[in-house]
Amino acid sequence: MLTKVAVAQGLAAACALSKVPVDAAPTEIGAVAVCRSTEPGEPQRAAQVISQLLANTPVVLVEQRAGHMTATRWSRGAPDGEVPAVLMLDGAPPEIEQVLLGVLTVADLTGVVSSVGMSRWRATRLLAAAARAARRR
Repeated sequence: MLTKVAVAQGLAAACALSKVPVDAAPTEIGAVAVCRSTEPGEPQRAAQVISQLLANTPVVLVEQRAGHMTATRWSRGAPDGEVPAVLMLDGAPPEIEQVLLGVLTVADLTGVVSSVGMSRWRATRLLAAAARAARRR
């Protein structure tokens, strides 16, 4: 999932509080969330939860299944229309496409933070620190 969240730790913390298993990685366009479970329906569930958490932030779910890539905008917990995947990847860092194609793994990305195993306490502290930093700007 492509997001405009500035910090991967914040995205992972929000996902941890909502029990969404993802690995979040920072990019120059915003943090991306790579779903830990790619079983049918799981990426959509993750997009639903994340888009509800980030009500004022666009979320785009990009999926690659059986050689076919799709991109769906999500807003406030609901799909908000498909967009051409090629257009979404055109402005994205090359690592995103490489992960989707299996050339890179999430472990190959820099600054990855997992929501799995993050305690509620740590997640809450990370989000509070991010909120304080945003207010200072």
